Amino acid sequence: MKKMDIEDLCVNTIRFLAVDAVQNANSGHPGMPMGTAPVAHVLWTKFLKYNPQNPLWADRDRFVLSAGHGSMLLYAMLYLTGYDLSLDDIKNFRKWGSRTPGHPEYGHTPGVECTTGPLGQGFANGVGMAIAERYLAARFNRPGHEIVDHHTFAIVSDGDLMEGVASEAASLAGHLKLGKLIYIYDNNHTTLSADTKLSFTEDVIKRFEAYGWHTLGVEDGNDLEAVSKAVAAAREETGRPSLVSVRTHLGYGSPNKQDSYLAHGSPLGEEEVRLTKDNLGWPPDEVFYVPDQALKVFREAGAKGAAREEEWTGLLRAYGKKYPELLAQWELMTGPKLPEDWDSDIPVFPPDEKGMATRAAGGKILNAVAEKIPSLIGGSGDLDPSTKTAMDGRGDFQNPAGGDEGVQGAVTGHWGYGGANIAYGVREHAMAAISNGISLHGGLIPFAATFLIFSDYMRPAIRLAALSRVKVIYVFTHDSVALGEDGPTHQPVEQLASLRAMPGIRVIRPADANETAEAWKSALLEKDGPVALALTRQKVPVIDRKKYAAASGLHMGAYILADAPKGRPELIIIATGSEVHIALEAYKRLAKEGVSARVVSMPCRETFEKQPREYKDKVLPPGTAARITVEAGSTFGWEKYAGPAGITIGMERFGASAPGGVNMEKFGFTADNIVEKARRLLERKGSEHRKRAAAKQS
Repeated sequence: MKKMDIEDLCVNTIRFLAVDAVQNANSGHPGMPMGTAPVAHVLWTKFLKYNPQNPLWADRDRFVLSAGHGSMLLYAMLYLTGYDLSLDDIKNFRKWGSRTPGHPEYGHTPGVECTTGPLGQGFANGVGMAIAERYLAARFNRPGHEIVDHHTFAIVSDGDLMEGVASEAASLAGHLKLGKLIYIYDNNHTTLSADTKLSFTEDVIKRFEAYGWHTLGVEDGNDLEAVSKAVAAAREETGRPSLVSVRTHLGYGSPNKQDSYLAHGSPLGEEEVRLTKDNLGWPPDEVFYVPDQALKVFREAGAKGAAREEEWTGLLRAYGKKYPELLAQWELMTGPKLPEDWDSDIPVFPPDEKGMATRAAGGKILNAVAEKIPSLIGGSGDLDPSTKTAMDGRGDFQNPAGGDEGVQGAVTGHWGYGGANIAYGVREHAMAAISNGISLHGGLIPFAATFLIFSDYMRPAIRLAALSRVKVIYVFTHDSVALGEDGPTHQPVEQLASLRAMPGIRVIRPADANETAEAWKSALLEKDGPVALALTRQKVPVIDRKKYAAASGLHMGAYILADAPKGRPELIIIATGSEVHIALEAYKRLAKEGVSARVVSMPCRETFEKQPREYKDKVLPPGTAARITVEAGSTFGWEKYAGPAGITIGMERFGASAPGGVNMEKFGFTADNIVEKARRLLERKGSEHRKRAAAKQS
């Protein structure tokens, strides 16, 4: 190996850990880490505030690798700086059961702040982290006692900046003037399939200036001093988020593949690896080679974090002596539990045939808990008046310098970074991805609200929330064809089924106001992933719980709401949401005809499936009764509960532009239709029973 200075030695150590890991796996993306290794070296040894011994230190800087395909860059830095990640873990890159999967996964690898890979998601996650930092700083910091004071850094790629979610998030970040957000743009002019000249020729710097960002440029990504000066300037800028465009070279050092898409998504190949090592003065026969001198530099950088955390702990201790009540709030918000009396003011709704929309009930419940849970933060895609998700008195999350003079909206309270209502504008995808970032930051419980139909715009970020098992609450209103005249473009049909098909998320569709209260309780108590609430636009009766089972049965996922005499039904009607009261009406009419029926409210199939077999068999006895399922959405998935001989009443087409009540009637969501279907089903079941009995006798 040729002699090189310590900085070059460190940079090349990063490069060739990535190259060797990708080659060893025969899979991966070597080019990005090769080009951005100097940037990573500068960030991790000179700027980032972190402690490898405590990856979850509350006041650490957050680092997001939005260009998640370059995961080996992050894994190399985590190993080199002393996180609980070994060289053997690096060697097992992309192998079964390894701690170094192909794209970074939150909760799987120490030091990974969020799950990235789908481009643009990490970009928006970082905006959420920066929002969380500003909110907590506004709430807790006091002069001389700034216990929340950290930056969010990210490395983003051309692909990130092409994705629409990044544009949405960048626009909002610029509006909010998130000055502690610093993104390094890996400007390597190359995508997976071609030079960027083929598809991406805009002036990125001008675009971000138009968003309201502070922008800088570095002409040579290998110029460590220039990179350091640019990052330092970005850190000094406190009034705007910063984008530092660094001209890098994909696959830097590769004689035949540098600046070529061939170095993007495939290993270099054994011969090209040797040529590249020789070109950069690295031992061509060494694999996973980490020079002691380089490792010492990185480990010393990592070790500084323990001292910085200890200093912060002292600051927190002094803060607690001066502001004991604030410290208690801090410990509560950053801990695992909700305040003891958080649910004490949730209303109990009296029986009411006229009833109320579950979105309206949800708004009352949200405001009741928002007063008790300071960690609750969120907003809607410009739909607060419709989703009923404005938190009264909690204020707008806005840049405090912007002022609120003349601004009209649904929110009341102060204006500034201490406001808990986030005005996302019409940016549903960014709203969902930003919510993930807020949750991942820690200390806050985010919610995101829109119409159920627009969950389609949020789906990639919802999927990552489920994959990451982060706590986000989605408030989806206007949940069926009953929303009416807006027509099929706004009427969700397949959305419930598609969300239920996703592992790791619970979908709750409450039947009335009291089930909505229990749904909010369940969502706030959830610790293992996101929850989606599906709420009505139209009024639904508030069920008389003295006549029927308590709404607390929701916590079992499904429960017997009304039962047959002696608990022996010949027919079971299973319904969700706004169709439950229709099922109850059919139940009463069938009882008058002498039919022993049971109504099961099934607000959450995922929760029900987790119950013991004994309970599930009690609610839905196997093989003993005819079954009908009723939901104003796709029938997909309901055959499991209807059984092979049962009937599913649902949607097999898109909706229609007509008053909601007309739609419900025309599409068969009426007690008349349920009763008629029940008669046919029981007649058929009886006929089949008679045939079997006759066959046995013969």
